[in-house]
Amino acid sequence: MKTIGLIGGMSWESTITYYEILNKEIAKTLGGFHSAKIMMYNVDFAELEANMSNGNWDANAAILSEIAKRLEKAGADFIVIATNTMHKLVPQIEKHISIPILHIADATAASIKRDGIKKIGLLGTKFTMTQGFIKDRLCQAGLEVLVPDAKDIEVVNDVIFNELCLGKILDTSRKEYQRIITYMKDRGAQGVILGCTEIGMLISPKDSTIPTYDTTIIHATEAAKLALN
Repeated sequence: MKTIGLIGGMSWESTITYYEILNKEIAKTLGGFHSAKIMMYNVDFAELEANMSNGNWDANAAILSEIAKRLEKAGADFIVIATNTMHKLVPQIEKHISIPILHIADATAASIKRDGIKKIGLLGTKFTMTQGFIKDRLCQAGLEVLVPDAKDIEVVNDVIFNELCLGKILDTSRKEYQRIITYMKDRGAQGVILGCTEIGMLISPKDSTIPTYDTTIIHATEAAKLALN
């Protein structure tokens, strides 16, 4: 079994889900008392969030690159970054390590394509929805990606940072997300990517009129498979 280098804490609420899925998937495949081999570094998210708010992505790249180097030196066989937004920094991090990073967009695109879906909605932080580090990889995989309008991008982003990352789950926010998902469905989306690792805390498949693709579940499940490959 390969050792997973898990970079978590962004936020810690969703990292719990990663840890649970990784261990359950290994146990389901191997049986008995088996569990995943994981080396986890849990960041102080306040530091990274402050850098994001100030546009200082280079500082976050330096922090995560150093963590990835530590995990590789400790014996990790590959890296899993337990957040969508920080995948923006994958190219910089890869320059500092010799082990692979399992990209969340690649795992998600493969899952969507297996279902025959071609046009997909994307929810996430405003960085994820407006920049290309996730969308471009999805498009390169042959998917057409829809995002909310500018006003709703702010709604989705505010719920993530002001509620979900603080462990707050509000019905009013769930209804707003459902409205936005319906809007994307009306524009032709055949499914929706829950492209922030916290959104699954708020939206489950039963809350959506189109199929949901929770990147946390997809990414963690694929990491477990890679650990056994």
